[in-house]
Amino acid sequence: MDPLKLRHILSEYGELQRIYLTPVQGQGNRKRAIGFRGQKFSEGWVEFTKKNVAKRVANALNGEQIGGRKRSSFYYDLWNIKYLSKFKWDDLTGEIAYKNAVREQKLALEHSAAKRERDFYLSKVDQSRALTSIDERLKKKQKVQQDSDMKSETPVNQLERKVIRHFLQTRPIADTSSQGKRVLSKDLLAGVFGVS
Repeated sequence: MDPLKLRHILSEYGELQRIYLTPVQGQGNRKRAIGFRGQKFSEGWVEFTKKNVAKRVANALNGEQIGGRKRSSFYYDLWNIKYLSKFKWDDLTGEIAYKNAVREQKLALEHSAAKRERDFYLSKVDQSRALTSIDERLKKKQKVQQDSDMKSETPVNQLERKVIRHFLQTRPIADTSSQGKRVLSKDLLAGVFGVS
């Protein structure tokens, strides 16, 4: 049921001010050119101009069949209406604004994390290109040296690419749980469990 249909039905009972309906969670924020057609809502809030009219409508319609024309798709649905005392429209809009702010903050965090990953990947790609170009230059030097058969002061194997980083590897600690277990004799186990 869209806000226009809801306003049309409830305006028979009293004058309405504002209506807010929350879309179903799975639909996301798809914008359609046709307004509310095809969009589904899970819950909503309706503001009447007078408090006593709102109480009367909530008491009268709660649990009743929506009705209308029999061909209406909401004919057999039931109203679930509750009067919220001391509830202001600002409370509703504040809650919505808070949820939107939290969602925006999550999106910003995801965006910054994706940007960091992208920058890290691009830096590694640049580093890889630089290393491959260094390798190519060294191979060309080696080839030129071999072709010219010139003996230089530096041997060919010293022209190989230097190791950029060397990490000391530590040996893993052996699993002490299997070494530290005592073995019980079979005679003792047979005596405890009564196995002959």
